[in-house]
Amino acid sequence: MVIEAIERYRTGNDLHKKVVTRTCSPNGGVCHNQSEYPDLRTPANFLATINAPCNVQPGDWTSVDDRCEQSGDRFIIAGQNVAEVEIGHVEYIAGDIGDYRAEDLVPEPGSPGFHVFLRDPLPIEREEVWGGGRFIRTFINDEGIIEDLPYATFTTRWWILDGGRHLVGEVRNYQIDQVNELNSVGIVQGDMNRNGIYGAREERPASLLTPGSPERSYLIGRMRGTMMGEPVAGSRMPLANQPLSIPEMLALFCFVEGLPADGSWPDMGAPINYAECSYSEDPENLNLLGEGVTWKGRVSKVLQANCGGCHGGNNPAEDLDLRSEDAYEHLFDASVQNPELQLIEPGAPERSYLWLKLINDESIEGYPMPYNPLTGEGSLREGELGDIQTWITNGAIRDE
Repeated sequence: MVIEAIERYRTGNDLHKKVVTRTCSPNGGVCHNQSEYPDLRTPANFLATINAPCNVQPGDWTSVDDRCEQSGDRFIIAGQNVAEVEIGHVEYIAGDIGDYRAEDLVPEPGSPGFHVFLRDPLPIEREEVWGGGRFIRTFINDEGIIEDLPYATFTTRWWILDGGRHLVGEVRNYQIDQVNELNSVGIVQGDMNRNGIYGAREERPASLLTPGSPERSYLIGRMRGTMMGEPVAGSRMPLANQPLSIPEMLALFCFVEGLPADGSWPDMGAPINYAECSYSEDPENLNLLGEGVTWKGRVSKVLQANCGGCHGGNNPAEDLDLRSEDAYEHLFDASVQNPELQLIEPGAPERSYLWLKLINDESIEGYPMPYNPLTGEGSLREGELGDIQTWITNGAIRDE
C-alpha cells in the first residue's frame, strides 16, 4: 500500500490531480467545482482549505456538524432595556399572517413569520412588542479595533414564545423582500443544526484541513464518516464517486500530517514525506467506510418513510414494495428500467441503481427519487443519503 502511494501520489500536485479532482471536483459547476463550498478545482483552492472553517455553505441544516458551528450573532429589540442574546437559529416560514391580536391568539412554532430562536431567554415581560429586531455581530475594523455593530434591523411586531427563547416576527407582503435579503446576508447561527448544542462553546470549531492532524480535519472526517471516533453529520463523501482507496487515503493523511504547523502553504511540487508519516506504519488501519448501518436498524425505515407511498401497497411502482416483509431480498434484483444494474450491489454504490436514482445521477433517466409531483423535485436529507451510502459500501447488511 505504501509503495503504491509513493509511486502514484508522489507530490501534493499528484494528490490533487489524481485523488481530489477525481472524487470531489470532476465537472465544472457541480460538486466542489465552483458549485459548493469548499471549491477544490485547483491546487490553490485545495490549499485554501488549510485552517478554513467548515460548513460555511451547508445547504441542508441537517448536514451541519456541531464541530463546525461558530459563535452566533446576537439579537436585541431596540428600545428594550435588556442585554443582547446569542442567536441559535433562524427560519422564515412563508404564508398568510393572521390577525393574532384581534383573535386573541399567539403564533405557534410552525406559524408563518420570521422565527428567531435564542440561546438564552430575552427577558421581556410581555407577550408581544413592536420594534426593530437588531442583528449584531463582532467586527474588527481597519484599525484592528474590535467593535460590536448592528448590521441589520427588521422592524415588525414580535411575538415572544417559550419564555423569551423563541421570537416570531410578523412578515407582511411588503416585507418579504426584506426578510429574504436579511437571510442572504448570512446570519451566523450558533446552533445551525437545531439540536440544542452550541458547538463553538463545546470546543474550537473544526477546520477543513488541520495541519499535522488528519484525525481533526473535517474534510477527511466527511470522507471517513467519523472524526475523533464520533460520527460526522451529513452524507459521507464523495457522494457519487467511489470512496478513496487505501493508497489514496494514505497519501491524503500523510500530506495533511506533513503540513507546516504555522498554517502556511506547502510546495505542492515537493514530495509527500511517507517515510516519516505515522500512518505509513499500518495503512490498512485507516477507516475508510465510516460507521456501519443496517437494513433493519436504519435503511428500511428511511426508504419506507420517504418512498413507501409509491413503492408500497397493492400496486407498488415498478413492482418494488418497500413495505413488504421480503423487501430486502428484492433489493438485489435487477432494475426494471436498467436490467444491467442491480437495485443494490453490495459494496458498490456507484453500480447500484437505487443509489444512483436517489442522488439523481445523470446516467439514470427519469425523475429523481423520492419524487414529489407537486414540486417536480425529490431528495433525501444528507444524513439519510449518507447512511444509505455507508450501508451499501459496507455490504448492505440486513442485521436480523
